[in-house]
Amino acid sequence: MNIELLEKLCLINGTSGDEGKVRDFIISEIQGHCDYTVDPLGNIIANKKGRSAAKNKVMVSAHMDEVGMIVTSVKSDGTLTVSPVGGVDPRVVIGRPVRVGDSDIVGVIGAKAVHNLSADEKKTAPKFSSLYADIGAEDKAAAEKLVSLGDRVHFDSEFLRFGDGFVKGKAIDDRFGCAVMIELIQSELEYDCTFTFVVQEEVGLRGSKTAAYTVDPDFALVLEATTAADIPLAAGEKRCCELGKGAVVSYMDRSTIYDRELYVLSQTVASEHNIGWQTKTMVAGGNDSGAIHISRGGVRTMAISAPCRYLHSPSCTVKASDLEDCKRLAEIMLEKMCTL
Repeated sequence: MNIELLEKLCLINGTSGDEGKVRDFIISEIQGHCDYTVDPLGNIIANKKGRSAAKNKVMVSAHMDEVGMIVTSVKSDGTLTVSPVGGVDPRVVIGRPVRVGDSDIVGVIGAKAVHNLSADEKKTAPKFSSLYADIGAEDKAAAEKLVSLGDRVHFDSEFLRFGDGFVKGKAIDDRFGCAVMIELIQSELEYDCTFTFVVQEEVGLRGSKTAAYTVDPDFALVLEATTAADIPLAAGEKRCCELGKGAVVSYMDRSTIYDRELYVLSQTVASEHNIGWQTKTMVAGGNDSGAIHISRGGVRTMAISAPCRYLHSPSCTVKASDLEDCKRLAEIMLEKMCTL
């Protein structure tokens, strides 16, 4: 797994509906390796020729967007009210540095000072309506010269390697999947395949819905990151999945019951090729499979996910060995799905 490529992708800002910079970078990486188009919603649909024609039409998909915030008003004191874009817990953003708009204006997410909180407020989690972005403007007029309503607010977070093979950064969900697809497109594949880099997953699986309709595949392989809760105070099924135990292949989540034959086959493949493999122990979350598997007349679908701590935060944390397991399993399952 090319961690340097993942770093480049993660450091690009691309909240849902504002994926242009991510799309431009991906196109620069895949040009000359495939034929591609960009659809009206902003999805990249790339057709990669292999050494042979595939028996089945297979679509591999990952989403380009990340969670973040959006500016909804400018207050008289120059601070900005914000709303979440995607599933962001307000507790993970307080005090965090951010970048606002296309000009990357520096800001910090603020909240009411703790000594001003009422007794009831101290007992409850904050809401986004009580938060604001402070960009250092003296007043509303000064702020309006720098930002506009609808500007995206992105986490300003370093990409770091630490500990025993751990990696931390924003937007690993799902720049990881994008990185794997770029590597596959740049490689020599055995069979023809279609890759879709899709938009707006975090706000309702929107890009994958249109991409799947256009491609009309027989099989789909979704590459993602999924919640790991292998931390203190989480036990049993509540741990979901664990870093260091390999690729995650789910049997069911809140939007998809996955193809049973592909689920079982992935276990056989992982065992035969000594690839770390685990399943998700909770029926929770979801990904673009939810839209893809019910497209047109139905698509046989599976997802391979990287276990990730602190998902949808500025500090998504994964382990490099799991990323490599995901990539290796994806490569082999892609060939299997082309010929089933």
